[in-house]
Amino acid sequence: MQNNLKICFIGGGNMATALIGGLAGRLTAGGNIHVVDINADSLQKLERQFGVTGAQQIGLALEQVDVIVLAVKPQQMKDVVAQLKPHITAQLVLSIAAGIRAVDLSRWLGGHAAIVRTMPNTPALIGQGITGMVALAGVSDSQRAAADAIMRAVGATVWLDDEALIDPVTAVSGSGPAYVFYFIEAMQQAALEMGLSAEQGTQLAIATFTGASQLAAQSREPISVLRERVTSKGGTTYAALTSMEASGVKASIVTALKAAAARGKELGEEFGRD
Repeated sequence: MQNNLKICFIGGGNMATALIGGLAGRLTAGGNIHVVDINADSLQKLERQFGVTGAQQIGLALEQVDVIVLAVKPQQMKDVVAQLKPHITAQLVLSIAAGIRAVDLSRWLGGHAAIVRTMPNTPALIGQGITGMVALAGVSDSQRAAADAIMRAVGATVWLDDEALIDPVTAVSGSGPAYVFYFIEAMQQAALEMGLSAEQGTQLAIATFTGASQLAAQSREPISVLRERVTSKGGTTYAALTSMEASGVKASIVTALKAAAARGKELGEEFGRD
């Protein structure tokens, strides 16, 4: 699509590596990707695997790129942005860091407005992620397209009109894989307690989640209809769901996601302080 796009990653961790793996040789040549990371071993591995260039410090190379991807831990972001600021011209800044608001990044960068904030999730590591995205007003149409193409290298994208909606996205999809793993763990435990082996319980639980998710993705029916089709009144599924309703499982899940969104907002306020 944009095979001459020049990208710099600040941070070479798992999510950055997943993105680089999806981009190199597809969206752009490996040689057009520059990675800054203090870990020399990580840089060498990325250089060997994808043909990228690397450096342990932020430098003049950033002034030659089209997109800067911020892929560092939230608590490191303010210091990193301070080092980045002298090298910012017209580049698109794309953040994949949780809890860091685009408006704060813009302020730290002296009012730079070409910023896209994203919230990916860990299935991106296998190319099956989904990323919530929001752009500041200073992002051009071509920059928005570039940001979308970069995140689509590891899955689907959902664009938002309001940055405040990133917190609900974080609660639903950003943290969401942990809820799925939690439910799988419960299914594994139940399987063991009912006499199945650990291997059998794991295989059954994971295959059920995978199959049900694919069925939901491919069906045109509402999720509620798919659920009802498995639920015969007085049957086994009915017994399980009736027990869950009596225990307030659905209400607890809704409450939990709201708590996650509220914490996301708090983190944005904490990390955004001067």
